[in-house]
This record gives sequence, structure tokens and C-alpha cells, in this order.
Amino acid sequence: MNQEVFAALAEALQRGEEVALVTITASTGSTPQRVGAKMLVFADGRTIGTIGGGCYENDAFGKAREAIAARKAQRVKYDLTDDFAEESGLICGGQMEVFIEPLEPAPDVYIFGAGHVGCSLARMAFEAGFRVHVIDDREKFANAERFPEGVETLVDDIPGWIAAHPLAPTAYAVIVTRGHRHDLEALRGLASRPARYVGLIGSRAKIKRVFDALVEEGMAPATLQRVHAPIGLDIGAVTPQEIAVSILAELIAVKHGRRASAETAPASLKWDVPMSGRT
Repeated sequence: MNQEVFAALAEALQRGEEVALVTITASTGSTPQRVGAKMLVFADGRTIGTIGGGCYENDAFGKAREAIAARKAQRVKYDLTDDFAEESGLICGGQMEVFIEPLEPAPDVYIFGAGHVGCSLARMAFEAGFRVHVIDDREKFANAERFPEGVETLVDDIPGWIAAHPLAPTAYAVIVTRGHRHDLEALRGLASRPARYVGLIGSRAKIKRVFDALVEEGMAPATLQRVHAPIGLDIGAVTPQEIAVSILAELIAVKHGRRASAETAPASLKWDVPMSGRT
């Protein structure tokens, strides 16, 4: 049974799906399953494998889906002699502990713009374990010679590429193009995407112009509140390399739940806030 679970886990991660692995880590007395039994829970409610059935498995299933959403592991103990177990007729006389571990594939980061900041960020993000994709319409910049092996470089019209390629909810999008017009076009296509992170580089004046232009076009201000602008953590970054460090630090913070994702960015992230990154 666990072999089926491991195969499904590998396939899910390959597809870019988030899952949670529920494993019995300890048991005493009589329990329906032994230590090591596993159940794989998908975000949409599908399951593969079992930790023994009954209402305690249903409880673990619910906690697994919560763990996927929160991206936090947890341990849960069940007493199979209590009223909780009696509801399902599983009076086994034992106790059981399970570990619920949310798992997700290496996150994809899409860097729109292959200039100095984009190039530095791509190198650092790749080394930090992200799957990196760099998109730019200039072959002079978006080419394999400038980036480490394993970083995907794509020469394409940025707004056209965005329109043709949906991003996964776990994706990170970083807009560091060469000019305001290109930033505007990229953000127009990305702001409403359900990506985990959308960030835009620029000075306070530039961000205000870009955001105001999109609002005038009819984009809801609430949509733009989800955009990380200022981009990156405020570390006083000045050089392209330092700015790349500040952006990567924010990506990692979002990855580990230490900073708001695109879905939960606080209302304080407004376009009248001073920027840490500059074009």
C-alpha cells in the first residue's frame, strides 16, 4: 500500500500539486494499522492509502487539508478507547500518533526581465532550490550563456507569453523588466493571477504611475493590493546584486509563511509606500 502512496506522491509533485502525507509514527495496544502506514491527501480531497479508517482517519484527513493550506506540519494523537473512536465502532484499546506533513514541489519562480537584477536573482534563486524561468524579448539577455545550467531562458514577448501560459497557484512572479511600459504590460497580465507571489520592482513614483494607469483602465485597487510593491525586504539594497538578495529573501519568507503571500498581502502594501528596490 505504501508503494502506491509513494508512487502517487512522486507523480503529484511532478505535476506541481500540493499534498499532505499522513504517517503513523507511534502506536501502543491494538490499532487498525501499524507504525509506518501512510495516507496521501490531496488539496481537492482525494486520498490514496489508509491509516485504518474510522472517524480518526477522517479527522486526520481534515487536518491534512488544513496543513496543505497553512503549509505547516503537525503531530496528532488519537486514543482508540475513547468516545471519539467509539463513534466509528473502532474500540481497539490502543493509542496512535500520526505525523501530518504538507509537501509541495520545488516552487517555480518566473522572472520577467533578464537584465542585471533578473540575472542575479535567477542565479541566487536557482541555488536556493527554486525552479527558475527567465522571460525576456531580447535574446542578447535571455540566453543560456548568462545563466546557470538548469535555469530556463525564454525569448518571447512578455505580455504575449503571460497571456498564453497560466501560472500555478504556488508560482512566484517577479517583474524586473527594462522599463515602465514593459512593467505595466507584465503587471496587467499578472496582478489578478492566483500566484503565491507577484512582485514589481521600482521607485515609489514609478509604482504609483503604473498602479494608477491600471486603475484608470478599470483594474480594482484591491487586486493591486496583492502585489508586493515595494518588492523585496527592506535591507537598504542599492546594487543589482543587493536588490536580488532582498527579493530572494522575500520569496523565501513567503515560501515559509513568514510574510504575506499574494492572496493575503496586507492592506498596508499600497503604492504610496517607499520602495526598497529601484530600476
